[in-house]
Amino acid sequence: MKKVLVVATVVKLHIMVFHIPYLEWFKKNGYEVHVAARNDYENKEECNIPFCDKFYDLPFERSPLRKNNYYVYKELKDIINKNEYDLIHCHTPVGGALGRLAAIEGRKLGTKSLYTAHGFHFYKGAPLINWLVYYPVEKWLARYTDTLITINKEDYSRAKKKFKAKRVEYIPSVGLDIDRFKNVVFDKRGKRKEIGVPQDSFVILSVGELNKNKNHEVIIRAIAKIDNPDIHYVVCGKGPLESYLNKLAAELGVDKNVHLLGFRLDVPEICKISDLFAFPSYREGLGMAALEAMACGLPLITSNVHGIVDYSIDGENGYNCSPTDVDSFSKYIKTLYIDIDKRNQMAAKNIEAVKKFNQFNVLNLMEQIYI
Repeated sequence: MKKVLVVATVVKLHIMVFHIPYLEWFKKNGYEVHVAARNDYENKEECNIPFCDKFYDLPFERSPLRKNNYYVYKELKDIINKNEYDLIHCHTPVGGALGRLAAIEGRKLGTKSLYTAHGFHFYKGAPLINWLVYYPVEKWLARYTDTLITINKEDYSRAKKKFKAKRVEYIPSVGLDIDRFKNVVFDKRGKRKEIGVPQDSFVILSVGELNKNKNHEVIIRAIAKIDNPDIHYVVCGKGPLESYLNKLAAELGVDKNVHLLGFRLDVPEICKISDLFAFPSYREGLGMAALEAMACGLPLITSNVHGIVDYSIDGENGYNCSPTDVDSFSKYIKTLYIDIDKRNQMAAKNIEAVKKFNQFNVLNLMEQIYI
């Protein structure tokens, strides 16, 4: 039986979110499926990975220099050498680095090493430190990569020109289950009441961890600048900046219009009862949350950074702004609040544009790589 090892930093927030369809594909195609990642469930017993024959719970750290990662490298090396995998598919920066390093000896025996870059940390406009730290590491690791898979066009272009992987491919995202969002059943009145927004309000939605990169602050400042009590900002996600964002909203006088809902399992329904999706990140490999919003028929207002600009086309299906440009975010939120026809036009374009990111299409492309 053929064997595959899928490597990523964590289970709950990565393997379970992005890779179950691929594990299923491997099982259906005769592979014994192994997964190496850290069990990041609060209740460890909840960690149950579908289509996985063997799970290696390894203490990956997101910070590359933590000593646990050296232990993980040694364990991965032993696992790979013992199992003689046909294929190893690595994900996430640390998982990708440790997995490829641990597979060096295995490659000499015929193991194929794949790495999906879910957005390089170096990109046009990235901080210099990102280029100094991440770029040389990824360039060096590319020589130990049989197929380097990129999910946005800027990363693909750079990898194709600068890196020495045997093969470089562009795949549009990890695949979106469009029907899950397009066909969701929802009760607009009931859901709006549940999350605490008025029935006739204009709802802006963001989905993502409450951290600096996701940049929810700029939207809070933008709606404060507009000063319209009918505009409400809803955020699904939790993170270290929750208290800061609540305090900021109070200081700006929009605390009654900002709703931090925490982690939610009903994001498709919340998308459907919203009017606009805001995605103001400083960095995104691509941004599945925005693609999900597109599938629900929401217009976009986004930052103009790599990955996002692959699908957020300024003036067509949304508006692009510099991540720090409060005035531009404010201007375009106000434009879409006023212009219902423009919102509807952008929504229709998004429903069409998101089709190329369909899970079925992406799986077909990945199948060509795997075989």
